[in-house]
Amino acid sequence: MPATPPIPLVQRAFVQPVAGGEANLVHDHPVARPSSLQPGQSLVKLSHAGVCHTDLGIKRNQFPNTPKPYLVGGHEGVGIVVAIGDHTVSNKIKVGQRVGIKYLARACLSCEMCLKGLEGHCAEYKTTGYDFDGTFCEYTVAYVDMVTSIPDELESGDAAVIMCAGVTVYSALLQSNTHIGDWIVILGAGGGLGHLAVQYAVAMGLRVVAVDTGLVKRDFCLSLGSEAWLDFKESSNLVSDIREMTQGGAHAVLVVAGGEAAYTTAAMYLRETGTLLVVGLPPGAILSIPVLLVAARGLTIRGVFLGSRQQAVEAVNIAATGRVKCTYTIRGLSELNDVYAEMEKGRIIGRVVLDITK
Repeated sequence: MPATPPIPLVQRAFVQPVAGGEANLVHDHPVARPSSLQPGQSLVKLSHAGVCHTDLGIKRNQFPNTPKPYLVGGHEGVGIVVAIGDHTVSNKIKVGQRVGIKYLARACLSCEMCLKGLEGHCAEYKTTGYDFDGTFCEYTVAYVDMVTSIPDELESGDAAVIMCAGVTVYSALLQSNTHIGDWIVILGAGGGLGHLAVQYAVAMGLRVVAVDTGLVKRDFCLSLGSEAWLDFKESSNLVSDIREMTQGGAHAVLVVAGGEAAYTTAAMYLRETGTLLVVGLPPGAILSIPVLLVAARGLTIRGVFLGSRQQAVEAVNIAATGRVKCTYTIRGLSELNDVYAEMEKGRIIGRVVLDITK
């Protein structure tokens, strides 16, 4: 095995010192020393990092209890483990291994939620790019029991996106109470999360109604395997159209759109005992559903925020087979502020993945 390159003392990193302000690319951000790693921690040399709308929300200071001063953002990272803390025990991660870093950075792993595989609901969970330094940098610290091993068949850029967008929608689909042949409506199907949700749903044997707008997104969603398409700007009655397409209503509705309007009539698309999956997080949005509708139809409303460690393994393994492929553009780390500006204006198609070397 070739010798591990020396680990530098400092690195390039995007640091946002003021909540709601601009992120600054610095060239002297300290790199954790291998000798400073705690048992269970690793140092990862990053090659790629995805840019998520949650990153933009953190930048805007839209989440409560935002750390001040800001840390390094980002939570979709892929890189090579270059050091592991002394006295680390019972882990399968080795120096030289390629791993993925997720939003979920730490959990106690021993409480009721963790033992049920619901680490994202652990009272002590911590997150990457929010509680801890994230992936918009060259080197970052990650816990070995929280990273995900990346299969050789999966490119690092693809894997970076799966670490958040892919895991999240895959987790939602697993909680949708659906079976092979059931109908699922995906609102925001042509977007970053949506186009992955379409592919995972098709891989799971579901029949997909893709809802979004524009001819480009129509053709895109149909090419990914959507059985039906609806343009929400052209439909005069989405509820009627969807219930007709699905012969009485969808078995599940997955909302990954970022606008509050997507939730306005989402529950009306469901048939009896259907499930509404709440994934998209419009700032300040309130979910309002008639109680009688929920009770009379026996509906389930399920929020999905973080996938589990096992779901991350499954999501990347499915992607490694080629059945799920992310559409993204590669940009340089130095372009992060430009990417944020384009996200603000809704100009991003698919996802953006940063090449950390640029």
